[in-house]
Amino acid sequence: MSQGSNRPHPHNHLFGKKVKPKNWTDTVKRIGRYFSNQKMLLSLVLLMVIVSSALSLLGPFLIGKAIDHYVVKGNVDGLTKMLIGLIFVFIGQSLSTFLQNYWMIGIAQQTVFRMRKDLFTQFHRLPISFFDKRQHGELMSRVTNDIENVSSTLNSSFIQVFSSVLTLLGTIGVMLYLSPILTLISLSIVPLMFFGLKWITKRTGVRFKEQQRNLGDINGYVEEITSGQRIVKSFSQEKRVIEEFLVKNKRLRESGYWAQTFSGFIPKLMNVLNNGSFALIAGIGGVLALNGKISIGVIVIFVEYSRQFTRPLNDLANQFNTLLSAVAGAERVFEILDEQQEENDETDAIELPSVKGKVEFQEVSFSYEKEGTTVAGLNFSVKEGETVALVGPTGAGKTTVVNLLSRFYDADKGQILIDGHDIQKVKRSSLRSHMAFVLQDSFLFEGTIFENIRYGRLDATDEEVIKAAKLANADSFIKKLSKGYSTVLSQEGRGISQGQKQLLSIARAILADPSLLILDEATSSIDTITEMKIQEALQRLMKGRTSFVIAHRLNTIQKADQILVLHDGGILEKGTHEELLVNKGFYHSLYHSQLKKEA
Repeated sequence: MSQGSNRPHPHNHLFGKKVKPKNWTDTVKRIGRYFSNQKMLLSLVLLMVIVSSALSLLGPFLIGKAIDHYVVKGNVDGLTKMLIGLIFVFIGQSLSTFLQNYWMIGIAQQTVFRMRKDLFTQFHRLPISFFDKRQHGELMSRVTNDIENVSSTLNSSFIQVFSSVLTLLGTIGVMLYLSPILTLISLSIVPLMFFGLKWITKRTGVRFKEQQRNLGDINGYVEEITSGQRIVKSFSQEKRVIEEFLVKNKRLRESGYWAQTFSGFIPKLMNVLNNGSFALIAGIGGVLALNGKISIGVIVIFVEYSRQFTRPLNDLANQFNTLLSAVAGAERVFEILDEQQEENDETDAIELPSVKGKVEFQEVSFSYEKEGTTVAGLNFSVKEGETVALVGPTGAGKTTVVNLLSRFYDADKGQILIDGHDIQKVKRSSLRSHMAFVLQDSFLFEGTIFENIRYGRLDATDEEVIKAAKLANADSFIKKLSKGYSTVLSQEGRGISQGQKQLLSIARAILADPSLLILDEATSSIDTITEMKIQEALQRLMKGRTSFVIAHRLNTIQKADQILVLHDGGILEKGTHEELLVNKGFYHSLYHSQLKKEA
């Protein structure tokens, strides 16, 4: 396997137009599609919601009837039977509520499991350019915070909303049956509630979206600064990054404050309306009872139902805010899922056969942006087993050449051929399986040294891993570690030196046994002794392989078969080290200026 370049390119024209959910309704529907393979279990949940809602309505109704038929008349036997019936009603309601919650948790966890899997899989289908412009912490926030927000909402809010709607409809139906007058009195609070909720939710939706966005921003910043602590401290920038964090933290605090403040108005509004409705029912119901229009039991039922009537409205209002917060998170997840993936291979794309290593660039042009040119009209060829060095000032197009060769980006014009095969007609996975990268910033994963080297070829035996490490001059320092090859490295290989990381990267590349090798300033920032070990290991690695070397230190490429001097996106000069010095051109000036600096 190969290790891709992580050098940033801020340009983003390759993404195309983003497709975002148009509104929260579409997003909710999209979340609902994740339920498609759980229809049976979801049906059972909905059945239990119906049962529990019906039993919650039956309880107060039976209490009212018990008062009218048994309490008022002093019928102890009838009252006893009614109490026993109520016990079974409450047990049934509790059991159905437990089952619906238990099953819904399973559905919710399976749903977010699939959503999280889809998101992580999407990460590996997106082009390198996507990650070049995104903060890693911000992406992590979508996998963790945003999806967890959806999870907690599905666990509770989904059932609550459905149950509240059923309870509301059932309550209104029974109330109309018992007393249309008291029902109208109870419903009188609905217009006030509607306008109050409309005013509140109009403001909370925007605030919750802003809160999620600010949360992702602060997560990305914390991840970035934590990873770059050495640089922060080296340049004494602690005060500045703390101030920047405080600005972002204040922004998150303010958006969260207003989101929670506006949403906090809802229960207060509902309590006021609740108490008003209760007072009206008690007062007018008492008058009607004195006039013989209704019984005491009906008033009791209405008092309970008035609470049951406003409670689901209250629940719906509260859950609406929770849903808005979850939808804000889901939108951010779907935004990534809708990003344009790395272009699919051509339908007739082939598997690249065994590669000898002849590479040709024919009139290749490319730009990261729609306007302007990064490289233009590149023409050169590399013979099997040759080493070609790419030199030139920053921005000349050195990294772009290897990005095009590996198809991290595709050329706008021209052809790139490997052994005569146009790489545009070769499957990307097949192309990259014949390549290996040794980069300036060696990336190691959390795991043992065995596992990190074996990343180059997962089916390699321990003996093959050790052999690769010996060829890379890494075996000696590995054996000195506490557990040798079984030593667990922390994330990004913390605990070993940069030179040792580079040796492990070389061992990984040796194990991969590539036909094409790309070296990106592999010996920079390394002490002299370690550099000698790395150079020796690289010579073994490059032997018999076509190699592309990006170099700023020209003394490391004097033995290259050809050197391409890139400038302003084109090839300014090419030849061997000696030929370019004789020409006394740009390379000659660059080389002697470096000699003076090193002297």
